[in-house]
Formats: sequence, structure tokens, C-alpha cells
Amino acid sequence: MEASTMGQLNIKDDELIAEAKALAAELGTSVVGALRDAVRARRAERARQREEEREAKIAAAMAIGARVAAMVPPHLRTSDHSDLYDENGLPR
Repeated sequence: MEASTMGQLNIKDDELIAEAKALAAELGTSVVGALRDAVRARRAERARQREEEREAKIAAAMAIGARVAAMVPPHLRTSDHSDLYDENGLPR
């Protein structure tokens, strides 16, 4: 969206304003630039955290699958069902 259609952000938090000004001075940028960088950095961090959480859930599910697979008797771990069919492929 264009900035003109976005509306204004009116911050009434003196501590935040002071910290934004300090960050801008440290970065050698404007307050808007400092806030933009800070918001982008925080959003990137959250995206990274969400990805880590997603990967942890997948790993947990895979571990459950491995434990369940280990419980299956060896003779059932194969897709060879030749013992169920005769030489013509018909059920015994």
C-alpha cells in the first residue's frame, strides 16, 4: 500500500519515543528508519521462531512414528504378502 493510504501512527509513549530516538542516533538514521528496522528485525525473529517451532513439531511427530514402527513385529514390516496369494496371484 502507498504511505498516503496507510494513515498515521501517533505514539504517545514517552519511553518508546526516547528509545526510538536513541536507536536512531546509534544507527545514524531517522526515527522512522530506526522503527522500521526494529519492526522488521522483530518480525524476522518471530518468523525464525515459528519455523523452529514447526520443525520441532515435525521432529516430534517423526519420533513418535519411529517408536510406533519399532513396535511392529519384523514379519509385518514388509510389503511382501506372497504368503497370502498362490502362484496365480489369487488369495489362498
